[in-house]
Parts: sequence; C-alpha cells; structure tokens
Amino acid sequence: MSGGPASDRPAHGGAVVGGDGLARPAWASTDPLLRDYYDNEWGLPVTDEQGLYERICLEGFQAGLSWATILRKRPAFRAAFAGFNPDAVALFTEADVDRLLQDPGIVRNRLKIRSAVANAQATLALRQEGGLVEFVWQFKPTDTPRPAVHTDIPTESPESVALSKALRKKGFSFVGPTTMFALMEAIGMVDTHLLDSHRRGSSGIWPQPHA
Repeated sequence: MSGGPASDRPAHGGAVVGGDGLARPAWASTDPLLRDYYDNEWGLPVTDEQGLYERICLEGFQAGLSWATILRKRPAFRAAFAGFNPDAVALFTEADVDRLLQDPGIVRNRLKIRSAVANAQATLALRQEGGLVEFVWQFKPTDTPRPAVHTDIPTESPESVALSKALRKKGFSFVGPTTMFALMEAIGMVDTHLLDSHRRGSSGIWPQPHA
C-alpha cells in the first residue's frame, strides 16, 4: 500500500498532514495501528528494565520483517514471553523454545526465541553492574539528527555501533548496529522525528523550539 487517504497531503519537509491536521512521517500516516504507536509510544523515553528488555527483544524479532508485523503480534509476544519479565524468561528451557515454535501468534524463529532467553539471562547479569537501563543509556549521543525528509535519517551511528558491540560482549544477540539504532530511535535516545512532525521534540530529551 502506498500513499494515504485523500485528506492526507504533504507538509513542508516531507511529513504528511492527516485529516486530523497533524503531520507525521509517511510510515505512520495511514495504518491506524502504526499511527497510534507513533503518536503515543515511539520516541518516548523507556527507562525501566522490563520495558527496555522487551524493546530489545522485539527489535531483534523485527530483523528482516516489518515493524507493523511485530506490532500486530505484540500482544501474543507478551503472552508467550511472560510479559517480557526477564526473571521469568531467563528460566525458559529448550522445551519452552520448542513450545514457542508452535505458537502461531509470534515469529517462530528458533534463533530469535533463544536470543530472547539469552537476553533475559544477560539482563539479570547486568544487575551486578548497575542494570540494563544504565548500561544502554550511557550510549546516548551528545546530539541528535534533524531530518527534514526520511532520507536524512541515518540507519546507524557511532553510538549504535558501540552499543551493539557492548551488548554482544555481555551476552546479548540480535543487537546489530542498525537494530540498535532503531532501538535508540524508539526509546528516545535520538530524535529522528521529521522536523515538521507534530512529535518532534516530544521526548523531552531533545527539545526543538519552533522558530
């Protein structure tokens, strides 16, 4: 599907103004689920262990797929992975992996399911070093992109490369540099909202005063 409803029209700078008068990127301008996610979740700070562990896992499951697919399956993922409670998932066995491979509600990929378990165990281990949240957020950059159009948005950064390497050393997997940059966008560590989007600066971390 391309384009949007007739009421949608381009805004200056590449965003799309919807029938509600709000400007969003094209990816969030048509699908109601993606629009709600963009308006209410994407780019807002995630600073709790369970929430951050969930985001890391879902970004890993997304590799090679669309985020819309993961978002539609998120309720099933949460049911399958004990609400992404790392204490619970860390105890999953190979029998649990086999069980989850039969669950049609999630992405049935053995390596990704095992990764979620290993990532839970790595999350618990990081509690001895200040915790997952502190570990991830130390890679927050000193500046953020200011994209006018979608093509201005990078797919990785020096910080996402460093975060990827650091997490891998701690036992995490499916945390490549591109995946970690997507995580950084999703949790507000960088602000890649288009300059004309109604969400630009909404994280409170990267305020963007209007000229």
